[in-house]
Amino acid sequence: MSIAMAVSILLVSLTILVHYEALRLTSGVLPKLTAMAPRPRIIFVIFAVFAAHTVEVYLYAIGYWLLVGFDPAGTGAMVTHADGRPSQQFEDLIYFSTITFTTIGFGDMVPKGAVRLVSGVQGLNGLLLIGWSASFTYLCMEKLWPVHAERRHARAARHAARHREH
Repeated sequence: MSIAMAVSILLVSLTILVHYEALRLTSGVLPKLTAMAPRPRIIFVIFAVFAAHTVEVYLYAIGYWLLVGFDPAGTGAMVTHADGRPSQQFEDLIYFSTITFTTIGFGDMVPKGAVRLVSGVQGLNGLLLIGWSASFTYLCMEKLWPVHAERRHARAARHAARHREH
C-alpha cells in the first residue's frame, strides 16, 4: 500500500505542476493574441486546457503501466477487463486512465491491488483539475466577451461610415 500512496502523491504532484504550468503559459500567451478575434482565442484556451488534461491522463497511464508491469512489492497490481482478463496493454491503460480521470468509470475495466488506491486518487485529482480548467476558461471568457461587443460595434461604425461616404 505504501507504493500505491507514493505513486499517488507523485502523480498528483506531477499533474498539478503540469496543469499550473499549462494554465500559466496559456494566460501569458493569450494577451499577445490581440490581433486574433475573441472566438479563436477562446478556442486556443480550450485546446490548451485539453492538451494539459491529455498529458495528465498519460502520466497516470504510465503510472499504471509501471505498477502493473513491475509490481515490485507484489501487491497484485493490475487492471482487468470486466470478464477478469488482466490487461497490460498501454492502450487499455490509457483508456482506463481516461475513464478514471473523468470519473466516468464505465466498469468494463477494474483496478486490482495497488491500482485501486491510485485510481481512486486519480478520480479526485481529475475532478479537481477539470474544475480548475472550467474556472480558468470562465475567467478567460469573461475577459473576452466584452471584446466581442467592442469589435462588433467598431465593425458596425466602420460600415455606417462607409455608407455615409457613398
